[in-house]
Amino acid sequence: MNRRVLLRSAAATLVVTACGSPASTGGTATKSPSSSPTQSSAPATKATIELAKGGTFAFTLRPDKAPKTVANFARKSRAGEYDGTTFHRVVPGFVAQGGDPLSKTLPAGDVRLGSGGGQQETELSDLPFVKGAVGIARGSDIKISNDSQFYVCLDAAPHLNGQYTNFGQVSSGMEVVLGINVGDKIKTIKVE
Repeated sequence: MNRRVLLRSAAATLVVTACGSPASTGGTATKSPSSSPTQSSAPATKATIELAKGGTFAFTLRPDKAPKTVANFARKSRAGEYDGTTFHRVVPGFVAQGGDPLSKTLPAGDVRLGSGGGQQETELSDLPFVKGAVGIARGSDIKISNDSQFYVCLDAAPHLNGQYTNFGQVSSGMEVVLGINVGDKIKTIKVE
């Protein structure tokens, strides 16, 4: 048997073993994942933000429209990564933006605020950016969004439609959102 045939045979054996072909024998059996969702595996559907100054607001999450974004937001929220971050950008009639990890250490108004966080894939959808819509910040490349910074629309912003990831909608506490000022801290985010 020449070397090329031997390598192909070995590679095929590894693939079959790793994937668990029904014709394979031996090895260890693995359990299939449960088809019923558990609390930890079910997509998050609601987030409640408590501000350090008092007041809470809640929004429904849309894993059906932005599954990766919702999963990332839920993971970061559950890990406490948003706790202590601030709303670093508030534009009346437009958005209140927060979640920059740099806001935990930089003072309000610092020019570096708005540059923190990593990257994630943008998930565009047909959800409109109406008052209370929750979106993810991004830079000039429409394909790449920030993985930490989010904003809440303070009014309708149709020019954002189809340009940014919309992953939620305020369901209660819009009056709290409208009272957010630059420097207001997020005490905690609870995700269900």
